[in-house]
Amino acid sequence: MSHYEERIEKDLFKIRQQVALLAGLVEKALGDAVHALLADDDPLAYATILADNRVNAASNELDRMCNAFIGVHLPSGGHLRLMSAVIHTNVALERVGDYAVTICREAVRLACPKGLMAREIELMASDSRQMLKQAVDAFVEGNAEKAKATMGIADQVERTFDLAFGELLGEGERFNIKDLFAYLTVFNSLERVSDQAKNICEDAVFAVTGEGRGPKFHRILFLDDDNSLLGPLAEAIARKNFPDAGEYHSRGRIAGVTDPQSIALLQALGVDLDHHRPQALSSHHQELAAYQIIVSLQGPVSAYVEQIPFHTVALEWPTRQPAGGQADLRLLSREIAVLVSQLMNTLRGQESD
Repeated sequence: MSHYEERIEKDLFKIRQQVALLAGLVEKALGDAVHALLADDDPLAYATILADNRVNAASNELDRMCNAFIGVHLPSGGHLRLMSAVIHTNVALERVGDYAVTICREAVRLACPKGLMAREIELMASDSRQMLKQAVDAFVEGNAEKAKATMGIADQVERTFDLAFGELLGEGERFNIKDLFAYLTVFNSLERVSDQAKNICEDAVFAVTGEGRGPKFHRILFLDDDNSLLGPLAEAIARKNFPDAGEYHSRGRIAGVTDPQSIALLQALGVDLDHHRPQALSSHHQELAAYQIIVSLQGPVSAYVEQIPFHTVALEWPTRQPAGGQADLRLLSREIAVLVSQLMNTLRGQESD
């Protein structure tokens, strides 16, 4: 190894050490924040808020070290990817420190959580902290496989958040409005920790392999009255035109009966509904929470879903009942195809034609 290579490796080692130092401060802050909330420990909450100054100082030092490395070594290839990833990870860790401060500020305003609320906070905090630790370990170790495996915990945290959000809404009368919003802030902060941990995992993968963040995959549910035509038509069009961008399903308020003539006419138009069997919508909140988008093609979504999950977007499309005949079905298919295309382009951050 040349003297220049030794100098680079020495500087990289120091940067990784600084990442680990910053992560340790942030992990401690998050743990102390949750403990302060659950134990009603105001002194610990205030001490954690003040300790955020150390987090900020460590973050600033890491930023300085990255800028110095770039200025001195003019890195390229893997070294440049690593610097980019470290800079992003630095921002993510600093934000987690901010979330810990937010939890502490709510902790001093709230009474000690009890019962189900305390258990939900403990569960969500445990998952978020575990994910953060594994993400940082994967980043510091340069372990892309560990980073990829860790990303899956984010879905578990999101499910816990959805359940907690539903319980808060269902039992909202037990809390005054101030406490209700405080609990929502705590849960949202814990969920955001898992989001930042996922970002760190993605940065770890990028630093090691050069793989960027892939396109997002969306789960979309189409609703209509009886799941016999409109919803299945939108589902089939989405699956045909955007097969790799999402997972698509359709349900009805009731399970109706498909019209064989309409199925045959649509088959001639290139839309295959031959194997579709109408299904009624489940009212189970956890199943609905699995969808990022719920689209109603007949009336408001609220007519089908009593409580829209927190992470789900509800849309209502101005579609019509077909009058019958191939020409009308062709026109209806085109209208729905335009709406599907507009939605998918929006989800991909593109302008619709």
